[in-house]
Amino acid sequence: MAQSVGIKDVARAAGVSVGTVSNVINRPDSVATETRARVLSAIDRLGYVRSESARQLRAGRSRIMGLLVLDMGNPFFVDVARGAERAAREAGLGVMVCNSAQSPSEEADYLSLFAEQRVRGVLLTPADATGRNIDAFRRHNIPFVLVDRVAEGTTECSVSVDDVAGGALAVRHLVHAGHRSIAYVSGPPGLNQVRDRRTGALAALAEAGLGPDALREVPTERLDVAAGRDAGARLLGLTDRPTAVFCANDLLALGVLQAMYAAGVAVPDDLAIVGYDDIEFAAAAAVPLTSVRQPAVTMGAMAAELLLEETESEGAARTHTHRRVVLQPELVVRRSSLAAR
Repeated sequence: MAQSVGIKDVARAAGVSVGTVSNVINRPDSVATETRARVLSAIDRLGYVRSESARQLRAGRSRIMGLLVLDMGNPFFVDVARGAERAAREAGLGVMVCNSAQSPSEEADYLSLFAEQRVRGVLLTPADATGRNIDAFRRHNIPFVLVDRVAEGTTECSVSVDDVAGGALAVRHLVHAGHRSIAYVSGPPGLNQVRDRRTGALAALAEAGLGPDALREVPTERLDVAAGRDAGARLLGLTDRPTAVFCANDLLALGVLQAMYAAGVAVPDDLAIVGYDDIEFAAAAAVPLTSVRQPAVTMGAMAAELLLEETESEGAARTHTHRRVVLQPELVVRRSSLAAR
């Protein structure tokens, strides 16, 4: 295995001191033009790449922020990452993206990795409903911002969407279309987003004078298409099947749609479906999917900007004011919910 080229090798090849090479890399204007050209030529000839980790250790500051999301297979989180990466890049930083796969143990492992790597800060969508992982991570004094989650009971910044309002938008739309029996295909009960969307759904039913029994919950262990297909199969087995389904995210809704299509159940004539997130695939589905849109790219960018604000200088954390940003969702109506009743 070839050895990596170090700064001493560059200095030897250029006939200068290590300090001069360091100045060329970090303070080029302080070095004479001829000397600088000789050093740059040696760097190019030897293929020298400076050690970013060593630089970070000396400076005590990283140029990397961590992003830990629930599921990188969900296009919603891809959009969150796009927004965060764009804001970080404009500030000269990179983003280390990790996927907890909705697992508290994997979340704990990645948070430990971020601490070992001394990242600038972390953007986090928590998988652990108990908050133990976050409490353990605080010991490292690394700033973090919660994404797609309100910072309840904490002082950290957060950027989220009003999921109670989003759940209400979805079910209010179905009630106005004439539905009086609605299924809620949910996800892991420990996720705040799942609970908040259910709360909003029940509030919309109450507005219409309907009791909580008008909403039949169909729980799922995950928030993916396969879980949606399984939920769809369970719905098909009901003798008193609801006339509409509200799903906690679009992947679940697409899975329900696949199950209905395979069984010959017409959407929306026999069953109306509403999803959540408005991912790109929602509009491209065989039956275009009505969905509650979350501004995912904006959410990621705003979270990164809050983290940058807190970490832009050594004294920034002392003057930074933590904020809870709550964005508003929007209902996008498409054919999957448009049948008249």
